[in-house]
Amino acid sequence: MIEVVVDNTAPKAAAEQRRVLLAKVHIGRKAIGIAEDDYRALLVRITGASSAKDCDAGQLLQVLAEFERMGFRSGPAVMRRAPAGSAVARKARAMWISLYQLGAITDPSEKALEAFGRRQLHVDRLQWADERQGFRLIEALKAIADRNGWDQAVPARVPSAERIRVLKDRLVAAQLARLAAVGAPARGPIAADRADWSTKRLESAAAELAERIRDASASP
Repeated sequence: MIEVVVDNTAPKAAAEQRRVLLAKVHIGRKAIGIAEDDYRALLVRITGASSAKDCDAGQLLQVLAEFERMGFRSGPAVMRRAPAGSAVARKARAMWISLYQLGAITDPSEKALEAFGRRQLHVDRLQWADERQGFRLIEALKAIADRNGWDQAVPARVPSAERIRVLKDRLVAAQLARLAAVGAPARGPIAADRADWSTKRLESAAAELAERIRDASASP
């Protein structure tokens, strides 16, 4: 009599692989901060399914490949995640850098911004903050700006481009005031009337004044 041996290890291994890939897809989705509708549309475009649980291992690998193209990186021990990319997150990042230029904070890095967001919002990553939490973060950053002389009050009716220019002009004014307060007033064209300055010129001036503020802070 021939004994027939049934090997059930292959199906179990395949099921485990799919489980691991499914978990990575969910991690990747959170890491890149993709909105629900965009995520569903991505799944349909790549796999034809609207839910990852309906995908096989090959389809899940395709989804992960697309996530990697969008900035997600995963490894056996370390995952490097793309920074939060929502409009509110980008605004928070821009404000964070401007606060550094003003001398209101000492670390302009993404890691420091994430740490600040974690304290303010009690979420591990800005990627996971919802819109309401994002606006709370912006308000917290505005409060720091106001305390350091950078006025954030701009009427809502002001067009977006002009609003940006107004805030950058006020940033330069706050930087000049800070330098004067520490006995290192700026002179010359950079301290001149800025009425006809473009946004780009204001950004350049803010970067230069940031260097002067750091130099003044480092002086004994």
